[in-house]
Amino acid sequence: MNFGYDDKVIVRDFSTRILRGERIGIIGPNGSGKSTLLKLILGELKPSSGEVVLGTRLQLAYFDQHRRLLDSEKTVRENISDSDYVTVRGRSRHVIGYLKDFLFPPQRIDSPVKALSGGERNRLLLAKIFTQSANMMVLDEPTNDLDVDTLELLEDLLADYEGTLLLVSHDRTFLDNVVTSTLVFEGEGTFREYAGGYDDWERYQRSIPEVPKRPQTGANRPSITGSTTARRAEPLRKLTYKEQRDPEALPRKIEALEAEQAELHARVGDGAFYRQSRDDITVTMERLEIVKRDLEESYERWQALELKSSLGSK
Repeated sequence: MNFGYDDKVIVRDFSTRILRGERIGIIGPNGSGKSTLLKLILGELKPSSGEVVLGTRLQLAYFDQHRRLLDSEKTVRENISDSDYVTVRGRSRHVIGYLKDFLFPPQRIDSPVKALSGGERNRLLLAKIFTQSANMMVLDEPTNDLDVDTLELLEDLLADYEGTLLLVSHDRTFLDNVVTSTLVFEGEGTFREYAGGYDDWERYQRSIPEVPKRPQTGANRPSITGSTTARRAEPLRKLTYKEQRDPEALPRKIEALEAEQAELHARVGDGAFYRQSRDDITVTMERLEIVKRDLEESYERWQALELKSSLGSK
């Protein structure tokens, strides 16, 4: 994929495949094209050549650094909900209690958005985004003007978020705590992929003369998807942020997937299975394939966890 204005190249020969559950940070100086790359991925801009293929059933939540999702004429409360309650991750919560999580005192929630500071607007936009049911979250400079308490809250929210994440930020500590791979601007419109966060990329830079590029897929066809449709050719997949925080999360996930796989195999092996409708058969077989791929990825991550544990004990 390529993109530029007149004779200026913004994105050159970019190709990648984003899988479900990946947490990718985008690194580069101001004006390097990070936000443009996001807009290309989201389909807000059309590439000069190549194409972007979005996954099916993609539900997107987008934190725009210009805060276009907020209505400045409405109050804090009205930007979150039209009633006294808001649904967050399937649970109903009173809007006052929910906004207190984002450091808005009760007397502040009826203030107009146009009267808020930059940091308050960012907190409100984050609160609004986390009320959305999304399997892909795109955050463009969400840490600007945030205080330490809100940064910690955002890290905790993202640790529990199970969807795909694309993140642009200049906060290297925040990136290291949240992402599992990075897209790094390397000049002349080129973005390269690396495993790990900001510190991992810096270690690559210091340790070897030529930074190893993560394998790319598809010569001229980047695919952005919210479902698992392919796997990168990496020997070990990096652990997710949640798996690093909770070492028991991955074994529990593997156990659940293995149980589901066994149940699906038993269902397919039943003599009555193929007497169902074609649609029912297709749904089961597609789910079996998804579980198989999820298990393969989980086994690779478990191998990485064991390797990390063994290295840490030496």
